[in-house]
This record gives sequence, C-alpha cells and structure tokens, in this order.
Amino acid sequence: MGAKAEKYNKRGVQTSYISTVIGISLVLFMIGLVLGGSFAIDTIQIQAKESLQADLFFNPDYSEADIKQVEQELRSWEYFKEVTFVDADQAIKEITGLGQSDAEILDILDGETPIPANISFKPKAKYADLEGMEMIKAKLLESYPDELDEVFYDESSVESVNLGFKQFVYLFAVVALLLIIVAVAMINNTIRLALYSKRFTIKTMQLVGATGRFIRKPFLYQSIFQGIVSAVIGLALLMLLVYIINNLLETIEISLSLETLLILFGSVILIGIIISFVSTWFALNKYLRMKMDDLY
Repeated sequence: MGAKAEKYNKRGVQTSYISTVIGISLVLFMIGLVLGGSFAIDTIQIQAKESLQADLFFNPDYSEADIKQVEQELRSWEYFKEVTFVDADQAIKEITGLGQSDAEILDILDGETPIPANISFKPKAKYADLEGMEMIKAKLLESYPDELDEVFYDESSVESVNLGFKQFVYLFAVVALLLIIVAVAMINNTIRLALYSKRFTIKTMQLVGATGRFIRKPFLYQSIFQGIVSAVIGLALLMLLVYIINNLLETIEISLSLETLLILFGSVILIGIIISFVSTWFALNKYLRMKMDDLY
C-alpha cells in the first residue's frame, strides 16, 4: 500500500512539473513572439528608410566623366547606403517604363534628352529623416557648389515613412507591454499553483528545524532549470512558427540576422530564468510565513 502511495505521489510531482514547464513554455513563446516582432519591425523600418531615394542634378556643362568622378567620391561618404550613376540612356528607360518606347519619347521631345546624366543615392537609415536629408543636402551643396544644380528628394515621402513607423511602433509597444504583463502574471500563477501542492512539505521541513535558506535552495535551483527548459521549448515553437510562415506564405519572409537571433535567444532564456526564480522566491516566502492551520 505504501509503495502504491509513493508511486502515486511521484507521478503527481512529475505531472505537476511537466504542466508547469509547458505553461511557462507557452508564455515564453508569447514573449519571444513579441520580442521577435519588435526586431522584425526594426528591420522593416530600416529597409523602408534605406529605400528612400534622392537625386543630384548637375550643371549642363558638366560631363558624364566628371559626374562619375563625383559618384566615386560620394561612395566614401558615411551618409549613403547606395550611390548610383544614372546616364542619359538609363534616364530615358525610366520614363519608358510608363509604356512608351525610347523613340516615341525622343520624338516628342525633338530628340533632346529629357533628363541629363545624374546621380541617385539612398541614405543610411539614421539619416533618413527630414533633418538628416537636409544636412546631407547642405553638405553636398557645400562640397560641390559649382557642379551641382539641384539636390532633389521627396520631403513628403521622407516624412510619411518616419511618421508611419513611429505611430506603429508606439501601438506595438503598448500591445507588447500588455502581453508581457499578462505573461508574467500567468507564469507567477503557474508556479504558485505548483508550489501549492508542496506547501505541507515546505512547512514540515520548517517545523523539523530546516532553515529558510536550506528549504529554498532546491526549489530555486529547480526554478532556474525550469526557466531554461521552458525557454528552449518556447524558442523551438517560435522557430517552428517562423519556418512555417516562410514556407507557406509567399508574400511574407521573416529574416533575422545571427546577432538578432542570439539577442532574442539570450533575452528569452534570461527572462524565463528571472521570472521563474523571482516567482518561486516570493511563493516560498509566502508559505514559510504561513501558520500550519492556514495551509488547509
């Protein structure tokens, strides 16, 4: 009879442990989803900013060879993600993209090239705002006062890209904060329920003379292990979701750099350990302070 009871108790402890790990894993999966989403938004924002384009138009007497020389010089500037020389033929092709042939365009313009050779550039993300673009424009005009005729970029596009992402980031931050608060509360409750079944064991150890430190030690070690295991499971579920999205949805591709993945993995594991450890600590202190009669 005693053997059966012991076997039943062990099974109950194992079931409680597994259910706790699964519960924490699902919550950490949600936290990982929020963190991964924030990294993805940051990547998309950088790509959107670095897709903005500005054009440098030169004085008519400036030759293509001279313009190419300026292009090579600008490639060494720290402000640009990409610098491209656009010759007259390429400028014609950009216009013919509207559906007319090169010959038709030249015939309409009496054989004159509508857009002379120029240089286009795409700024780096940290300079892709109105202040940064204005600073780049001022430096270009200062460096090439006689060569440049105009520095053109669409101010409304620059402003809309920055404003649109700023509003979206604020909304995402609010939603993410609410999700994380809910997630932390769920982990805390999961651990409290797991320790609730061991409250008599904790109190018995205390009554026979065990110190609080001695009682906490195995539970806290177990909480660290639970946090790590749960984080690994949660991250595995997250990577599975990313794999499914990339392979089933052709219009969406999620790509994270190795550095971003390491930050994501480290953050989720650290969050799992901290939340599990802190929740276990406070739950243990609660049962250590309770009287025997209050445990029933």
